[in-house]
Amino acid sequence: MLNALRPALTRVLTPVADALARTPVTPNGWHITGTAGVVAGALWLFPTGHLFAGTMVCTGFVLADMLDGLLARVKGTTGAWGAFLDSTLDRIGDAAVFAGLTIWLVRTGRDGLAVVALFCLVAGLLVSYAKARAEGLGVRCDVGIAERTERLLITLVAAGLTGLGVPYVLAIGLWVLAVLSVVTFGQRVAAVRHGAAARPVPPVLAGKHGRDHGGEPDAPPPS
Repeated sequence: MLNALRPALTRVLTPVADALARTPVTPNGWHITGTAGVVAGALWLFPTGHLFAGTMVCTGFVLADMLDGLLARVKGTTGAWGAFLDSTLDRIGDAAVFAGLTIWLVRTGRDGLAVVALFCLVAGLLVSYAKARAEGLGVRCDVGIAERTERLLITLVAAGLTGLGVPYVLAIGLWVLAVLSVVTFGQRVAAVRHGAAARPVPPVLAGKHGRDHGGEPDAPPPS
């Protein structure tokens, strides 16, 4: 949904990326630093009840982290390793945000909402996994009403407003996010089913079908 804003953000951030490209800073190092900042803010400030401060810290590092892709393009260092590291570190940052909120909810006796926060974490991971697995099979899966940007926006806005004393907003935000995550997962499953119907699975992947679903590997053909 927020992909329409990417061109505008790119125009704003490109001069910053150009300036960073003239320094020894690397895209991977920048992304690692940004993730470390999100993890530190989420797991230190959220559990202790500093929700607004935690939101500001996490938001700052998340916005700064958007520079790594532009920096990689400017420096000409894009590649498979950078893409893998980027996706993996994003999952770590997301997990830290929801873990920090869950700890605070448990500590304040809101166990029911803590379960919803954990559900949002798991659902978000499933949404991301569905896209990654589809792309590994060569099927496009860039659909969904609530991608990572939307999920983080809803979570951090709800947490920040809660830190400012706005009642019920965190509960509303988490429940809305839970529903949107389920819908997004369903959209991606449907998209992959539609895309896979017209695209045969490569033999090397078809031979792994048994392992991927927890079963025994496919038996070799009879000689």
